[in-house]
Amino acid sequence: MKEPSRLRRFTESNPKLVRGILFAATFLIAFGGGLAYGGWVLVCREGRCPPVQILDSYTPRQTSKVYAADGRFVAEVGLERRTLVKIGEIPKLVQDAFVFVEDKRFYGHSGIDWIRVPGAALRNLRAGSTQQGFSTITMQLARNVFPERISRERRGLEGLVRKLKEVKVARAIEARYSKDKILELYLNQINLGNGAYGVETASQRYFGKSVQDLNLAEAAMLAALPKAPARYNPRRFPERAIQRRNVVIEVMRRNGAISDADASLAKAYPLRLGSKTESGEVAPYFVEWVRQQLDEKFGARLYEQGLRVYTTLDLDLQSAAERALENQIRAIEGGKYGRFPHRTYEQLTARAANGEETSAANSPYLQGAFVAIDPRDGAVRALVGGREFDESKFNRATQALRQPGSTFKPIVYAAALQNGRSPATVIDDAPVTLPQLGGEAWSPQNYDGKFEGPVTLRRALYMSRNLPAIRTGMELGEQTVIDMAKRFGLTTTIPPYPSIHIGAADVYPIEMIASYTTFANLGVRTGPNAIRRVENQRGEVIWEPQPERTQVLSSPEAWLMVNMMKDVVIRGTAAGSVGSRFRVPSGGKTGTTNDGADVWFIGYTADLVAGVWMGFDRPQKIKSNAQGGQLAGPAYAAFMTEVYRRKPAPPDWPRPEGITTREIDRTTGQLANPYCTPDVVAIEYFIIGTEPIEECTVHSPFNMTQPFDTTVRPGSTSTRVPLPPGKAPRDTANPFKIP
Repeated sequence: MKEPSRLRRFTESNPKLVRGILFAATFLIAFGGGLAYGGWVLVCREGRCPPVQILDSYTPRQTSKVYAADGRFVAEVGLERRTLVKIGEIPKLVQDAFVFVEDKRFYGHSGIDWIRVPGAALRNLRAGSTQQGFSTITMQLARNVFPERISRERRGLEGLVRKLKEVKVARAIEARYSKDKILELYLNQINLGNGAYGVETASQRYFGKSVQDLNLAEAAMLAALPKAPARYNPRRFPERAIQRRNVVIEVMRRNGAISDADASLAKAYPLRLGSKTESGEVAPYFVEWVRQQLDEKFGARLYEQGLRVYTTLDLDLQSAAERALENQIRAIEGGKYGRFPHRTYEQLTARAANGEETSAANSPYLQGAFVAIDPRDGAVRALVGGREFDESKFNRATQALRQPGSTFKPIVYAAALQNGRSPATVIDDAPVTLPQLGGEAWSPQNYDGKFEGPVTLRRALYMSRNLPAIRTGMELGEQTVIDMAKRFGLTTTIPPYPSIHIGAADVYPIEMIASYTTFANLGVRTGPNAIRRVENQRGEVIWEPQPERTQVLSSPEAWLMVNMMKDVVIRGTAAGSVGSRFRVPSGGKTGTTNDGADVWFIGYTADLVAGVWMGFDRPQKIKSNAQGGQLAGPAYAAFMTEVYRRKPAPPDWPRPEGITTREIDRTTGQLANPYCTPDVVAIEYFIIGTEPIEECTVHSPFNMTQPFDTTVRPGSTSTRVPLPPGKAPRDTANPFKIP
């Protein structure tokens, strides 16, 4: 660790002395100037103060523009989002609002407002700390234009050094440039929060229009922000922002910049913010994910050369995803699915609006992520990484590591099919106790705490039984499942323990969701991608990434998985939340971790894969009896219903060659014989060569006492099929109908 400087050690060990020096220095600057001029010789030696001549050619960092798949503008990408305007393009009322609230004697001083210095010093002396500053617009410009040379983070004696640098540079700026030029530079440079630098960008981001079109109330709102951009953000804290705006209006009225009548009208004017699309605030998590990729590829060019970035984003799908996720989380918080034992987003933001400290490194309220992908080429059509980007820029879709729960099970069963099993393979849903490395025993349970005994893989999947998944994975071997997971696109470390078969290993949500493109494409996984092409300012394509495609399963293997996963939404764990609401041919899987800290639903049609995750940043039980189908499924269903209300639904997946059918006894997985009762007989699909060849050995004429069906089963010579009491004969005209 770097050794603290002598100045820093002195500052920290003598706080009272430092305050005294600061106050004394302030008065010396104000009433003698000796320390100021003498101090400049010391603090600006060896070029430590920047030469103001560079402002002659000063151009702030420019942003690159991001566009959606249909060419619509999405956002600017840059370390500082800024659009430059000339002073003549900034209305007088906007200029006045900033001048009167930030530096009312701006046009009368030469860089330092000497009148403010004694008052600020006296107030600070009484408070025993720095409560009020005396920075002018010119000093703020000096500090903001040269942030790497004039530190904004130091206190104590180093704070005095910083202030002396500001004073020196400000006076030099005043000696070289006109007031209009200084104000123009300042109004294009100032940080106005929400990622906006300069009045034009802030006007667009908050009000969806140019600074030239602002009214008095809107101009005052912008001028209210420099004092504390985050605290007075009108999108997050509208009431607080309006109060601060009205203070600015009153300052302008008292200084004669506006009339009493205009002030009264402006104070009564309602806060009317532009839509997120108008203000370039749509899909912030997607935009930031794109920026990170561009930064890795282009570095400083991204912020200096004004690139044009064409992405895969569908603005309509993005809006639908944001609505579906937020509406469902608010329903959960509101108690629709039972008592919610945590503080809600609205409760916490209300506390923050009252000035209470509520945030930490992790968001304290229920969070979520949503990703929608076109499986044909991996294009990410929508991405939501959290509920409030300005409060938490951590992207839960691309950066969070969470347990996938039962959404991992299809990978286990895909490995089983690839290794000779079939949907009719019977596995025991019975208790098991396994030793752990620490000497403890692990006795996994099903969600309902019950065991069904022998079940087929099909039923084990659509009812999300844990024990059959664990037994299947252990029979295949953990390494087989791990290798399959990597082929499905999961890059995180998966340890070789039996618990991985029910989703105990962490994954990135976007990778877990993208893995289901393998099913939607009947065997081919496409990697998620967000960028179509990047052009320079001349319109030349300088980067055009190609989609990643990987053959994971054969078409018959993938079709069988799709067929099994359809049952999840038709009669399985998502039947009520998804299947009853969304009628397009689709498959999917629910997911819930054992501790109820993560809930998932990932589903797909032939042309769209979408996945939902919900949980807390610090993992904890969401609520009692939390289930992925109940909590996450409705968000998926709402999204997909809206999507396919706007566009035609894709056809069902065609059955590939290499698939055959057999009539089986579902309790044994064997071929049904003439004595199997109708309630256990079903038509099952098989990859040719994996179909059963033996008839059921459980049902026979010796244990049948029921009446007999005299219809002839196709392929059977028997005419005596026993029927349970009250059961009608099976419909031989529709043999694929499952009772």
